Amino acid sequence: MLKFLMIGAHPDDMDLRCGGLAVLLKNRGHEARFLSVTNGNAGHQSMDKDALRERRLGEMEKAGAVYGLRYDTLDVDDGYLTADIPTRDKLLRYIRAYAPDVIITHRTCDYHPDHRATGQLVNDCSYLVGVPLVCPDVPALRKAPVIIACEDKFTSPAPFRPDIAVCIDEVIAQKVDGVLQHVSQFYEWLPYDGKWEDVLNVTDPETVTANLIIRHRKRFAGPVEKYRGAFPEGAVYGEVYQVDEYGGAMTDEILKAMTGK
Repeated sequence: MLKFLMIGAHPDDMDLRCGGLAVLLKNRGHEARFLSVTNGNAGHQSMDKDALRERRLGEMEKAGAVYGLRYDTLDVDDGYLTADIPTRDKLLRYIRAYAPDVIITHRTCDYHPDHRATGQLVNDCSYLVGVPLVCPDVPALRKAPVIIACEDKFTSPAPFRPDIAVCIDEVIAQKVDGVLQHVSQFYEWLPYDGKWEDVLNVTDPETVTANLIIRHRKRFAGPVEKYRGAFPEGAVYGEVYQVDEYGGAMTDEILKAMTGK
């Protein structure tokens, strides 16, 4: 059994990028866990921060139940995450306590400062997880986790490289269901922020959900359309990942766990 730790900046970040893989890993006898560095308490147009924090923690729990995995947070305020030493040490302790074989996270080039900081924090921990005198209260790891980056659209300083392609056709319904547990985001904040007319201009709740399912299925088909040659013939939905130069060395065992072949 391999252990995968998927570290996002916000609740729902890893659902969107790794939800299919997380379910597949569980189905294949491995373990996956989501960690949101922030509590997501800035992502709304009308709620106050305290109420939103509690709501988003509840949504994380519901999403984790759909995927069948644990969903934690370091509880940093949304929008205020920096790659400082106290946060690094908090993440370092978490990584050591869980001792994952693989960490999946954001790249350090991204539009959102919290995403960039999360990627930087993971990189900053990549060597220090094995240094006993840093955070000596938690035993250092003798084996550095492999670090893998999620897909993004940014090209500076370098475009995303699709090293690993995972077909998620068999679990697409479960992934979409998990994503939509984040009601505050996909029914409220993101339609408001992104001016999603197919949600904002609809009053019937069932139609709103149907439109969101269509929207997300289209999004999750995007990697296959963009990187067609990386996926098996006939694949419709997928996730792609870049092997990071930080951390441990990629292995055939990890690749097989992720792709099933």
